[in-house]
Amino acid sequence: MRFSSGIIGILVVATAAVQGFAPSSQFLESSRRTQHGVRSFGVSASSSLSVAASAVNGASTTSSASSTEEDGGQLFRLNVSEKARTVTSVCTSGTLCTVSGYDGIEGAPFGSYVDYVLDDDGNPVLLMNDMSMHTINIRENALANTNGGTTGPSMVSLFTQLGGAGAGDRQDVSRCSITGTIEKIDPDTAEDMGILRMRYSITHTYADQVMDSPKFDFYRIIPNKVYFVGGFGVLAKWVPVEEYMTAGPDILAKEASTIVSRINRDHGDDLLLTAKELLQVEEVEGIRVTNVDRLGMDIRVTKRAKRRNKLITDEFRVGFRIPVISVEDAKSEILKVFQEAWEKGNGVVWETDDELPGSNVPIFKIAEDGLE
Repeated sequence: MRFSSGIIGILVVATAAVQGFAPSSQFLESSRRTQHGVRSFGVSASSSLSVAASAVNGASTTSSASSTEEDGGQLFRLNVSEKARTVTSVCTSGTLCTVSGYDGIEGAPFGSYVDYVLDDDGNPVLLMNDMSMHTINIRENALANTNGGTTGPSMVSLFTQLGGAGAGDRQDVSRCSITGTIEKIDPDTAEDMGILRMRYSITHTYADQVMDSPKFDFYRIIPNKVYFVGGFGVLAKWVPVEEYMTAGPDILAKEASTIVSRINRDHGDDLLLTAKELLQVEEVEGIRVTNVDRLGMDIRVTKRAKRRNKLITDEFRVGFRIPVISVEDAKSEILKVFQEAWEKGNGVVWETDDELPGSNVPIFKIAEDGLE
């Protein structure tokens, strides 16, 4: 094992990572001079890895994080409740869909761009003008429910999605829809009113100018249903509301898109080497990272099929073997994966380590193109 002696290599990588990803070639030579690579933790990819991943998942209070090896590497992936809560926590605006009461389009869905924050339970809180069309729709719909004998406030949906690294990435990003009832918050009875006002003014700087106006009020959406979509052609699932409310957002969420963009921009050669040596994919036509979180990263690989005019796209999960609690930790773990791919590709064998490079990197195929 190369635990204690590998610390020098880790420091080299971690120091460079604080300012951003350095190309792997910049630290490979330093690692060779110490005769110890940055693959410092000789942990087996079984029970020890599960313990580490479980420790990271423990940040969430949901029960769905518990998994077994038969789950296809679920221990190294955020559960769907955490993914949904991450989307709604990172985003601060979205599309609010109300039921229109306007002449000629009565009953039609009406979409409006709105800002929001979350309360402690993950419920979206909006500051809305009484004269806005969506506010009018909410008020008239609630009144129609009352007059029609249907009790309860107006139903709405809030759609929000993460920002992609570029205009062409919009279909790849995660999104979430929250459908539920919406009610005006009574400032005299709401115990969290002070916290919500402060949270909103910090997130949306214009709020201080309008939140005390009699024309503006805070509204809270209480979810009845939560729907999460992981991106184009990947996971889409209804999320239990109770699990969504108790889940915690991923610690890397606000920096994930920046990390992904930098990897894809600066580490094309490292990704190709990773595909060949660790993912065992030949004839790669394209490869890029689609997501990074505290438990690992998702890599999408396009390759040539047996029929030369056919392309196949597969998605892999590469798990982190130690808990990641910061952006710097994540950068270091990613660089370790690239280091091991380089070691394997160059036939590096360490005399002090019983395991071959890349042999204990947690790798799972999470989606594949079945049309060949």
